[in-house]
Amino acid sequence: MSLKNIFTHGPIPPSFIADSIAKHQSKTVIGGHSIFLGQVRADVIDGKPVAAIEYTAYEEMALEQMDAIRESIFEKYPITCMHIHHSLGSVNTGEICLFVFTSAPHRREAMDACNEVVERIKAELPVWGKELFADESFQWKENK
Repeated sequence: MSLKNIFTHGPIPPSFIADSIAKHQSKTVIGGHSIFLGQVRADVIDGKPVAAIEYTAYEEMALEQMDAIRESIFEKYPITCMHIHHSLGSVNTGEICLFVFTSAPHRREAMDACNEVVERIKAELPVWGKELFADESFQWKENK
């Protein structure tokens, strides 16, 4: 079985997100979509502004874990579609690093499924972010 690759190198382009939404117009059983976009914040840590985050992952393990999450979400919620894209490599502040898109006949299921997918990605996937500062120093990001 081949695992669905969720990784995109660099930021996720807004045009890709718009195109993904547009492709669902023909799926007329869908009544609601829920979309989460994760964007790199310009946090200031110890007086230093974050300029970018460099994402790395244990890709094979992350894809296996994402497949398990995907299966459990489809079992739990009556959704019709789920799309997940996560950046690897450097993503500048203001750019999109995570795109989760769920669709269902009704909005509540789409929203609940999307929220759970995002929370589980943050908690369970072996993906790490190195916060890169303007002065070229860095620190490893801690999810809160």
